[in-house]
Amino acid sequence: METVEMNSVSLKRPRSEDDVANADEIKRQKILEKSKTENDSGQSVETVTEQPDKSLLEDTKNEMIPNEENEEQEDEELEDSDEDGDPESFADMMKHGLTESDVGITKFVSSHKGFSGILKERYSDFVVHEIGKDGRVSHLDDFSVPVDDEVNFEDPSEETFTVLSDEDKQRLEELQLLKNKEASVAIEVIEDTKEKRTVIHQAVKSLFPGLETKTEDRDGKKYIIAYHAAGKKALANPRKHSWPKSRGNYCHFVLYKENKDTMDAINVLSKFLRVKPNIFSYMGTKDKRAITVQEIAVLRITAQRLAHLNKCLMNFKLGNFSYKNHPLKLGELQGNHFTVVLRNITGTDDQIEQAMHSLREIGFINYYGMQRFGTTAVPTYQIGRAILQNNWNEVMDLILKPRPGAEKGYLVKCREEWAKTKDPATALKKLPVKRCVEGQLLRGLLKYGMKNIISAFGIIPRNNRLMYIHSYQSYVWNNMVSKRIEEYGLRAVPGDLILKGATAVHIEEGDIDNYTIHDVVMPLPGFDVIYPKHKIGEAYKEMLVADNLDINNMRHKIRDYSLSGAYRKIIIRPQNVNWEVVSYDDPRIPLFPTDLDKLEGKPLPVLPTDGKFRALKMEFSLPPSTYATMAIREVLKMDTSIKNQTQLNTTWLR
Repeated sequence: METVEMNSVSLKRPRSEDDVANADEIKRQKILEKSKTENDSGQSVETVTEQPDKSLLEDTKNEMIPNEENEEQEDEELEDSDEDGDPESFADMMKHGLTESDVGITKFVSSHKGFSGILKERYSDFVVHEIGKDGRVSHLDDFSVPVDDEVNFEDPSEETFTVLSDEDKQRLEELQLLKNKEASVAIEVIEDTKEKRTVIHQAVKSLFPGLETKTEDRDGKKYIIAYHAAGKKALANPRKHSWPKSRGNYCHFVLYKENKDTMDAINVLSKFLRVKPNIFSYMGTKDKRAITVQEIAVLRITAQRLAHLNKCLMNFKLGNFSYKNHPLKLGELQGNHFTVVLRNITGTDDQIEQAMHSLREIGFINYYGMQRFGTTAVPTYQIGRAILQNNWNEVMDLILKPRPGAEKGYLVKCREEWAKTKDPATALKKLPVKRCVEGQLLRGLLKYGMKNIISAFGIIPRNNRLMYIHSYQSYVWNNMVSKRIEEYGLRAVPGDLILKGATAVHIEEGDIDNYTIHDVVMPLPGFDVIYPKHKIGEAYKEMLVADNLDINNMRHKIRDYSLSGAYRKIIIRPQNVNWEVVSYDDPRIPLFPTDLDKLEGKPLPVLPTDGKFRALKMEFSLPPSTYATMAIREVLKMDTSIKNQTQLNTTWLR
């Protein structure tokens, strides 16, 4: 799965960006004046800490898992009302979190002196545009809806969306999903005209896929009767009866979203459209605390219905609609283009030039970023290692045991109950949000019993389970690439690996002049990879032996957990690198226009030529599965972990 940045150097709770009170601004200025702390590289790093950003507290394992709608609504209310505590207690908790060195991130490739800056002070300071497999960068620049030659019930009028009452919609949804025992739903026609009946017919068929309608007279009144044309078969093949043959089955569109991750966005769209999330497809998941622009495809939903959502949803915009005959597939993209603002920078013009030239010419170490490993004292790679060791009691213990670190209060209580009773039923009662990994595992233990942990763990969605073993692979790779650079520096050496097509081969002594460090790859451990023929190949074996794993046998008794390896470049050199330094006085104003700003014709504030603050605006393109925070780390020469960023602020907190 493609990964795009989630970590934030700025630890501000996301909220309306234009809703900052004067008191908060005064506080912010004081923080900036007092929070300069020298790090190991000799430069200061400034961060802003109010309430911690919720996106930073959410371990990847706790992401949205589609579940029953009433439970989702309950969970959302709980999450919205949950308070994460004051900054000081958060800083104290994060003392137990991970630093970069804990996960093998220890080296830099550039020689410039680092400087400080604030990353993601506003989520609009971090903008991601997807790059398709054809090299085209996705932009939202058109709200128009394509017109078909054929007109059918899938192209509803505006009245369609309002003609049904909320009660009617609830009954129809239960009928559509086969949740009630009734064979049909009757809707009385209050204004009995042919036009009104047509609109109701149209509304039912458009909003509730798989349902058919007919008109009946009952006791002198007219009713629209909704029913399943073919039960579950009709639901599985929505709109087959009315979709024009000349139209592609998939509506492709550009999704512009603010401060939402991709899966959350898909869940919201599916709720409003009253369809299942699995009819959507996309090429890669995108960051939460950012503005992101990406292509989405959806099966047999018209552009008109999608465009209507622009009037209903906040923080989303849909546009650039087209009909095609194919869905989208994960990984079918060239990468992502980033536009990033680092605010309140302290570097001199010369330092900035050196840093950005190095990024463009040399690049950065292709580490897996901190978000790959979680935020608490139990890193995700430890759970992955226990899975690979087939140590299921430890897997259960690592997921459920109490741990120091930043967590929501109900998770803390659940863990305490588990430690005290080892009773999944009583621990589950302490956990109102049950779609998290802990809740899923406890449900599994209730269902299958404490002696069948493997089946209980299997209740957790597959992608979440595999995330743990991929985290272990990432942990090994980070450590090995640091050793490789320490041992051999930034040059290709005999015994290194390069890719020829999809095959990895060793560099021989006689061919060494044909390659540079940018050609070298390192393996993620698995059952179908080869390892370098030098000291690092032995280091891989030693690391896995220390973890009680056999590098020559990475096949697991359970097929899902068998690690197929892969290869990853040591150094990534970003493309399309550009930068400029701008001045500003007001930290609340945007420093560059978004796609939506341009579409809506919003003028940007005029920036002063000699403002109180300076910001570095940087642009670059990266291939899939690379981390923009690791590129920014190379520019600033700073630890990007939440633990480090939080502790830098303890001076002003105490």
